[in-house]
Amino acid sequence: MFEFIIWGGAAVSLAGLAGLVWCILRVMKARKAGLSDDELREAVQSVLPWNLASLFLSVIGLMMVILGISLG
Repeated sequence: MFEFIIWGGAAVSLAGLAGLVWCILRVMKARKAGLSDDELREAVQSVLPWNLASLFLSVIGLMMVILGISLG
């Protein structure tokens, strides 16, 4: 029964990881574009909420996996 929590948590964690990879690629693209310091700072600041949300999603997914293992 708790396998659903484990697999659901793994899926949520992978979604968060995909979001983190997207954030990294977006900042790398902005760095390679040769933007000025202010433009680069603006690009990084626009990615920051997505980065934190992805990190939170990964943590919640890992918590679900640990909870499923502990209860199962």
